[in-house]
Amino acid sequence: MRARTLLFGLLGIGLLASSCYTEVILDDDFIVDSAINTDQVLQSYELWYIDINATKGNGEVPFLQRAFTVSFENGVLWANNNIAGIGKNGNGLGIDVGSYATLPGTVEVNHDVDGLWRLDVFAVNGSTLELYDPRSDTSYFLRGYHRNNFDYDLVFYDNLDYFLQEYEAWEKTYTSEMGAINDFDDENFLRFFADNGRYFQSSIDSPATPLPNLEWDYEGDYQIFDTNDETLKTLTLDYDFLGNDYFELYVIDDRTIELYHVASETVYEFTGRGFIQYLKSNHKTGKKRIKKSGKKMNVVRKRKL
Repeated sequence: MRARTLLFGLLGIGLLASSCYTEVILDDDFIVDSAINTDQVLQSYELWYIDINATKGNGEVPFLQRAFTVSFENGVLWANNNIAGIGKNGNGLGIDVGSYATLPGTVEVNHDVDGLWRLDVFAVNGSTLELYDPRSDTSYFLRGYHRNNFDYDLVFYDNLDYFLQEYEAWEKTYTSEMGAINDFDDENFLRFFADNGRYFQSSIDSPATPLPNLEWDYEGDYQIFDTNDETLKTLTLDYDFLGNDYFELYVIDDRTIELYHVASETVYEFTGRGFIQYLKSNHKTGKKRIKKSGKKMNVVRKRKL
């Protein structure tokens, strides 16, 4: 279906500051038809950030859909599939998820889980690539960075909904003395799922209960919101038939979150248990990234920091 020419622009001419891509149409003199040059293009940046919101088409390439970044290094494909630990795992590249080989204008990926994929490679500009899957007529747009100028913290903060899904359960490990008594005081475990939109369960089992023994007492939908305050995220737990709870969400570290219950002014801390490292265990999951709606909650921070 593609009528365009495979194009490769000059490398390293600066980073793209926007998700709005304008294709650069070059003369035939600039067409590169070498597998070696294709590999050089893929290795021209250490990290390729997958701008999931720029994806075009209704299909899906699973290993690109779940990754935050991919890296092409001497025949090895690396990916940051987890938000927890991003910037630390694999010296910032993530984990080894497969191998790749290049053909003229094409990369052939042999993924450890998803198998063999042949993708056309297009240069949008000097720091942005398009990987096109002819089978599904779907394009992914990748922005190039080096590790020393990639903002891992921003990626972490911008994807907190996926962070919550990366533990089998979150155990309540602290409740502040200040704050009004409320029903959420009794809930000691939470877990979050990507399926069915955004789905959560909670448990009133005693602290330190082994994960396999937990009984999940409540369930419903959850939503993490961006706000008009760039440093604030909020979390809403919408219980089936039981109303909802609203929190300000803060991250302490890679496995600890703080929930400030606005209605009662109570502070809770939860610690992640059972870390799920995608592709490095037998744990298969439907986790994948989806386009964000762009909706923001207009609120004023209530927690006094």
